[in-house]
Amino acid sequence: MNTLKYLAGYPATVTDQVLRLIDSDKLAEALLKKYPVTHDIKTDKALYAYVVAMKNQFLRQSNPLSKVVYDDKIDVLHHALGLHSIISRVQGNSLKSKNEIRIGGVFKNVPLEFLRMIVVHELAHVREKQHNKAFYQLREHMEPDYHQLEFDTRLYLTYLDFVGKLY
Repeated sequence: MNTLKYLAGYPATVTDQVLRLIDSDKLAEALLKKYPVTHDIKTDKALYAYVVAMKNQFLRQSNPLSKVVYDDKIDVLHHALGLHSIISRVQGNSLKSKNEIRIGGVFKNVPLEFLRMIVVHELAHVREKQHNKAFYQLREHMEPDYHQLEFDTRLYLTYLDFVGKLY
């Protein structure tokens, strides 16, 4: 039997409910009722435009993003759903740093709310590198419903682990 790796920190009452939904084949129905359609941001170019627009809305004073891409290897290599990294390069006599965001390929075919949740998380790392109080406050400022979206995304990922493709 698969473990609920995406729900590991949740209380037994929650994980028991999720297991009951899976056993009764009702988890897909619940997710599809709440999030019936997927987004249309399928290319790296469209993803870049989406993320930069969100960055410009909430983080205008932050350094620009040099790269935003879907990356199919993230989940396997880093046990993450997205990555924010700062790449330093020597250009002449100066050192230039560039912000890059990589979003797990699993987010190509999900509801827009799930993509938005992971983008908000990675954008919050542009300003706050650590998961500290300021990071969590920024995340909540950008997406007030962040916690519910994170939980629902975890439910979706759990469904993928147990059953397979939903969208």
